[in-house]
This record gives sequence, structure tokens and C-alpha cells, in this order.
Amino acid sequence: METESCEGPEPSRLGEQEADAHPRPADVCGGAACSRMAEYYAGKSVLITGATGFMGKVLVEKLLRSCPEVKALYLLVRPKAGQSMQQRVSEMMTCKLFDRVREDDPDFHRKIIPISSELTQPGLAISPQDGEKLASCINIVFHCAATIRFDEPLKHALQLNVIATQQLLSLAKQMHHLEAFIHISTAYANCNRKHIDEVIYPPPVEPRKLIESLEWMDDGIVRDITPRLIGDRPNTYTYTKALAEFVVQQEQDQLNIAIIRPSIVGASWQEPFPGWIDNFNGPSGVFIAAGKGILRTMRANNDAVADLIPVDVVINLTLAAGWYTAVHRPKSALVYNCTTGGINPFHWGEIEHHVISSFKRNPLEQAFRRPNANITSNYLINQYWILVSHKFPAFIYDLFLRLSGQKPQMMRIFNRLHKAIGLLEYFSSQDWEWNSENLNMLMSQMTPEDRKTFNFDVRQLNWPEYIENYCIGTKKYVLNEDMSDIPAARQHLRKLRNIWYFVVSLCFKFLSYFRASSTLTN
Repeated sequence: METESCEGPEPSRLGEQEADAHPRPADVCGGAACSRMAEYYAGKSVLITGATGFMGKVLVEKLLRSCPEVKALYLLVRPKAGQSMQQRVSEMMTCKLFDRVREDDPDFHRKIIPISSELTQPGLAISPQDGEKLASCINIVFHCAATIRFDEPLKHALQLNVIATQQLLSLAKQMHHLEAFIHISTAYANCNRKHIDEVIYPPPVEPRKLIESLEWMDDGIVRDITPRLIGDRPNTYTYTKALAEFVVQQEQDQLNIAIIRPSIVGASWQEPFPGWIDNFNGPSGVFIAAGKGILRTMRANNDAVADLIPVDVVINLTLAAGWYTAVHRPKSALVYNCTTGGINPFHWGEIEHHVISSFKRNPLEQAFRRPNANITSNYLINQYWILVSHKFPAFIYDLFLRLSGQKPQMMRIFNRLHKAIGLLEYFSSQDWEWNSENLNMLMSQMTPEDRKTFNFDVRQLNWPEYIENYCIGTKKYVLNEDMSDIPAARQHLRKLRNIWYFVVSLCFKFLSYFRASSTLTN
């Protein structure tokens, strides 16, 4: 790739640019009906990490659709599973998510430029030629890449979430026209606190010292000391995200920085269409397991706030923060808590009710049992229901598979489900309070048109409608099921009711016969 020069203003911190050189909102937009944000992104070159992930895809789509004059999107992508970076990006662009963009601009792919990169390698494995290209052209960086596995080994989580962020910041400091660096963190980075302000808290340990200490340790030693290192945080994910925030903050004197802290990111609310989701992570897997009739019990607090945040809300806030950070250049890094609990709360008990109701109206195909779930905060009651509603049916089904010459699988599926649910238990059993002053300030700085186009006002969110669309989205986009097959799925549920009634009756008859035989023998 040839190095290409880009004309543009020098960044204020790197190039000592005068403040007046950046256009103020009034200069960019003459009236309330126009979009200051779309005007800002026009002609800009944007670097995005994690672009092939869930949030990254939505960010790419939103930029292309709502900021059609954006010049180019450079995506850091690594080859994966036998696919080259070009193949991965080409496959991503054929996704239904991009249908609206495709209608507006069939040649939108010309604006997308993949850059070969590997976050676990020195210098992010970016070639010198690509490094020069990025240094000469990039105006805004959106750092979305991270490992979101809660049980990631500490060394690997540190590499992906902290060291890779350090290296991206080093690359950003070489960019001659950089105007904003936006880092995606998590609202749970400081989950050891009950009240979380929009500030960067002192890290649990100095990141550089931790990295140096772990370099010489083998994986076994690191695994043994991990619980003591992470302390009162529940996992390596939240621990390393807290360290990454501190790493980003250290560069606030040289770069214009903002940090976005979303809570539990779920399916889209409005854009590009309601209910879009493409993975089993977090609540999506739980919803699908409940819809399939596999998940029958879950340990959670019915009255605790389920702080879900739609992915399009997070992306709209991210783009707004990019605009504000570049145009206004705050003296220190601004943090935006992107949550719903303190603004428009919804509780786990309500989630359970609406998820089960939705899947009864729009059932999934080939369900294991009829959708029905019980949420309890009591450990013993939860263990009882696991035994009765999970393990016993799994044993019966696996016994049937063995007798019919097939490989048993349900007990293995339930064991994996219990592990996944266990990782979520910490977040479904308690409440947090997040301050949102910076988010409100940012909203007040936007024009009415921008507040509509880049909407992140969750006060407007109708939860029952959102959960309904979310459940339908898991059916259509994750499981690739056709809505026209719903009558057949309903018929299957009716059959299941009769089958399980027969199985339970048979088991009770067997137990009664066993007890009677034992009595006669005695």
C-alpha cells in the first residue's frame, strides 16, 4: 500500500494547533435542521479496531449510512479460521446489517480499507507501509477491539485489553492529523464500587509493573495468583478494562481522548432495524436457551436492575463523543457512562416475564421443552430447580439417545449452560448507580436533527417492545429461522407438552411401582 499524504489540520495536542482553527458548531451548521455531526465526519478518514465484532459492525454501518460523506474507514483486521482479512471484510459487508447502506450506495465497499493487524503481536503487526499510511491520513480512532470473555486467562486478557491499547495509543501519537481517540470500555470496569461517577478511578495496580511481573511467570503460576490479583472484581475482563482506562488516561495531555462505558450491550433498538443481533454472547444466549426450553431456572435478583443497553444507542453516543471531542477538545479525557438503570430502569424479573411471553407467541424451532423459566436469588431453591428441571430431563433425554444408538448430548449442553449462567450471576444479582452528567451535557450540545439521527436518549426506550424485538432478532438473525415457520413451531410446542406429560407420568408410575415392590419385599 502506497503512502498517501492527507491535507488536514494538525491535532491540537500533537501539533500545538490554535483552538480557532477547528470549526465551531455554529461555523459548521447554519440552522437547527442540519447535522453538525454528519458535516464534521465529511471528508474524514476513520480508523476502527474490532470492526468485525458486534459493536464494530454497527459502528461501520452507522458511519456509512448517517455520514455518507465520510472519506474512508480503515479497519484493523486479522486473518482468522483460514480466511484472509479481505475475505473477512467482504463477508461482513454481505451481512443483512448493511442492506440499508447498500440501497443508498451500492459501491459503499470502496470506502472500506482493511489493514492487516494482530493485536497480540508487537506493533500490532502493522506493516511499515500501512503504518505510514495511517499516520498520514487518520483523523479519528475508534478503539472497539477487546476480549469480552469473562473467564479469559489473565495473561491473554492483559495482552488484548491493555497492551494492545498501549500500542494503539503509540500509533495514534504518530498520526499527524488525529483529532480524537475514542476508547470503548465497560460500565463494569469499576464494578467493585456501588456508585460509579464519570471519572477514571485509580487502577488496582500500575499496569506497567503488572505486565513486567507476568512476563517471566508461566501460565500455571499466573492462573494460581489471578484471584488475588483481581481482588474484589469478578473476572479478568473487568480487571483489565479498568487497567486499560488508566493507560488511556495517561495520554490525555497529548491526545484528545474520550472513554465510552456501555453496560450489557444487547440487540439494536431502532437502527438499522429493530432487534438486530449476531451472536450468543451475554443476554442473547440466555434468551435463546430460555426460548428453546433448555434454561428453566437462573439465579438472579428479580428486583435488581437489568442494565441492558441497545447497541445502536452505544454507537450513536460513540459517534457523538467523537464529534464533541474533536471539535471542543476538552482539557482532560471525558468519560461517558452509557447505561439505562438510572434513567429508564428495567428489572430481571420483568425481563424473564417478557422473554418467556415473547417466545410463547413466536416460538423457536425444534424447542427442547416449552419456554418457562424461574428466577430466584435463593441458592438452594436454584439448585433444586437445576436438578428437577435441568439435570433430570437431560438424563432422560440422553438415556433415550443411548437406547436409540445415538450419542448423548443434553447433559453436556446443560453443563456448558450452567457455566455461562454462573459467569453472569454476579451482574444479575445486584445493582449499581452510574452518574450520567457528561452524557446529558453531550446531548444538550447536539442540534435537534443530530439528537434524532444519533439518538442515545434511553428515556424513549419502550422495554416490552424492545425485548419482543430482541427475542425475534435472536430467532431471525442468530438462529436464521424463518418467521413463516412459526405455525409449525407452535405445533411442535403442543406436541412437547404431551410428550413431557407422558414422560413425567411414566416416571411417577415407575417410582410408585418401585416403592410398592420394596414394601412387598420388606
